[in-house]
Amino acid sequence: MMAYGYDIDTINNISVLLQKKQETLAVAESVTAGQLQVAFSLADGATQIFQGGITAYNIGQKARHLHVDPVHAGNCNCVSEKVAIQMAMQVATMFTADWGIAITGYASPVPEEGIEERFAHYAICYQQKPVRCGRIVEKEEDVIAVRTNFTNILLQKFYEACKQISI
Repeated sequence: MMAYGYDIDTINNISVLLQKKQETLAVAESVTAGQLQVAFSLADGATQIFQGGITAYNIGQKARHLHVDPVHAGNCNCVSEKVAIQMAMQVATMFTADWGIAITGYASPVPEEGIEERFAHYAICYQQKPVRCGRIVEKEEDVIAVRTNFTNILLQKFYEACKQISI
């Protein structure tokens, strides 16, 4: 079921799994501009699983709050798997969560940087270890649709990771 553009069934399935294990999550995001935080807030029992999140858009804030390597981040405009992993690990620490989820990327082209593709790097960390990382490419052109699609894809990837770890 979709509500507000988000996959509510996946969100609630995540909530059930995490509540059973008495585990929590925190989110660090950039390209999705807070949409992951909104999605998790819609879960049944959100207060039992969702510790909180941070939206950091620029290198200064990512380095200050999420402890990303500023040299590496400066060389890739904060968009890489390494940056996503650093964001996920730090947000879990910051919010005392079992799981850290992070995403950073481009929701629209940035021609001056030679970026034409809409893509994002994500990382899912469990107990301070990366368990799933990847790159998502989006063909949609509308910025809100790109962000919402990134959010729903990452929700599905997180659900898969939760099921894998719970085995």
